[in-house]
Amino acid sequence: MPDKLDIARALREMGMLLQIKGENPFKARAYETGADALEELTDDLGALVAAKKLTSLRGIGAALAAQIAELYQTGRSEQLERLRAELPRGVLELSQVPGMTLKRMKALHEALGIGSVEELKQACLTGKVRAVKGFGAKIESSLLEGIHRYETHDERVLLVDALELAEPLLGHVRGCEATEQAELAGDIRRWEETVARIDLVAAADDAEQVIDCFVRSPHVAEVEERAGPRCSVRLSGGLRGELLCVPPRYYAAALHHHTGAPAHLEALAALAREQGLSLDERGLLRGNKRLPVKTEEDLYRHLGLPFIAPELREGEGEIEAAAAGRAADEGELIEEGDIQGMVHCHTVYSDGKNTIEEMALEAEAMGMKYLTITDHSPAAHYAGGVGVDRLKQQWDEIARVQEKVKVKLLRGTESDILESGALDYPDDILEQFDVIIASIHSRMKMDADQMTRRLVKAMKQPVFKIWGHALGRLIQRREPFACRVEEVLDAVAESRAAVEVNGDPYRLDMQPRWLKEARKRGIRFVISTDAHSTNALHNLRFGVGTARRGGLRRGEVLNALGPAAFRKAVRPAA
Repeated sequence: MPDKLDIARALREMGMLLQIKGENPFKARAYETGADALEELTDDLGALVAAKKLTSLRGIGAALAAQIAELYQTGRSEQLERLRAELPRGVLELSQVPGMTLKRMKALHEALGIGSVEELKQACLTGKVRAVKGFGAKIESSLLEGIHRYETHDERVLLVDALELAEPLLGHVRGCEATEQAELAGDIRRWEETVARIDLVAAADDAEQVIDCFVRSPHVAEVEERAGPRCSVRLSGGLRGELLCVPPRYYAAALHHHTGAPAHLEALAALAREQGLSLDERGLLRGNKRLPVKTEEDLYRHLGLPFIAPELREGEGEIEAAAAGRAADEGELIEEGDIQGMVHCHTVYSDGKNTIEEMALEAEAMGMKYLTITDHSPAAHYAGGVGVDRLKQQWDEIARVQEKVKVKLLRGTESDILESGALDYPDDILEQFDVIIASIHSRMKMDADQMTRRLVKAMKQPVFKIWGHALGRLIQRREPFACRVEEVLDAVAESRAAVEVNGDPYRLDMQPRWLKEARKRGIRFVISTDAHSTNALHNLRFGVGTARRGGLRRGEVLNALGPAAFRKAVRPAA
């Protein structure tokens, strides 16, 4: 009889096959939601099936409940078998090749029996594909290009997408009976903006039992290698994952070793050698004697260093700073719990999805003390920018909502930085806001000279402003626009301005290297969500992670202040 993990795996396969068929994406997503619910289930699945109470689980309706019951009671699913029969062999793999449509898969399967990427490649190289009706030399060539991209594509994915897999996978490993401790490591633990692989480190006396449990996660599509305490897998969606399971006494050292960037670990190893020690993934050795490392703090202490937070372990001078006493104590780096107010939030007045009241209630539920309503200015017409004539309507609504909620509502704007460097809205209007986010949304292809002049002029405007999503980038989709960043930061430092750390996981702008440059100039910061919905308010952790990578301390972040102090600090009018 299949267990909940076997059934979750079958549901995910059905969802993927429905997507490939071109079914309604919401229908396909329902299977993913059902799989998530089963993996998280702590009640007895058999009892729920017998009592016909599966629909009490989050996201499971009557149709999905019937599928789950069928799988549990019979070990099979007629729908899954029908989908497999309808679609060509190897459809899940072939669907990853750019340019390979379901119609083409079917045609090539019927004509040539193709059921894998390797078979497709060989058929293209030998000229067989061009001979199939409806293809020809041009399509054959484009498919070869698609195969090359499939085989050589950058496997790094956005942090937000990696976490969608990594967090339930970590929960699964922690739920294994033999697991004593487990944590994410690698790129994710350092809050890198993109992730090459999901790394997990676990502590257990019986590594084999934990790995047996790990490979049965419904998120694991294929086991690539299993050797001793390590297991490498391919996850649903194509991302790779690796679990290392060590005895509890080596856990802290192993977690450290699999967190730091190579440059950080190499620099630590060099420091250890200078002190007559050697460093490996089990910790520190003096001769043949292993030093006790119960925590990561112990490892740094043995080397005469204060603790270095995971987000800073990049090999970019953090060890030298720690040795010289310039590193932040762990308690000084900004933490999510330090943030008292949500900044840079959009509503239905521009391109947000939720009302002012809905945003306020969600911020209040999250424990926030204030919320800035910063909808787009008129120049952002494509985003429903708020004209002067609608501002009074918005401000009146803010006042009405304020009577219903405890969270302090601040009147703000995301004012476009115009081509000239001026801020959108007349000066007498700008001065009436509580907070101004100043951002560029247009004319991003200016050359570096033009853009630098534009930004410097904007930063020197007499009103206080926060430089929003500073360089306009979208990770893996749009490069930062050209400008001399240090020159603009000099202008910020000399002006009434602060810099935003944008927590939108598709932006994470500005980057840590520029945050470090801004810190050198004594510039203050705001960590925002750039939220366009209540759900997006929870992107705060991405902003905090990026800020920590830049070394930001609590005292440098304006929205770590209380409502009155924040409002005073960012007030546009002098």
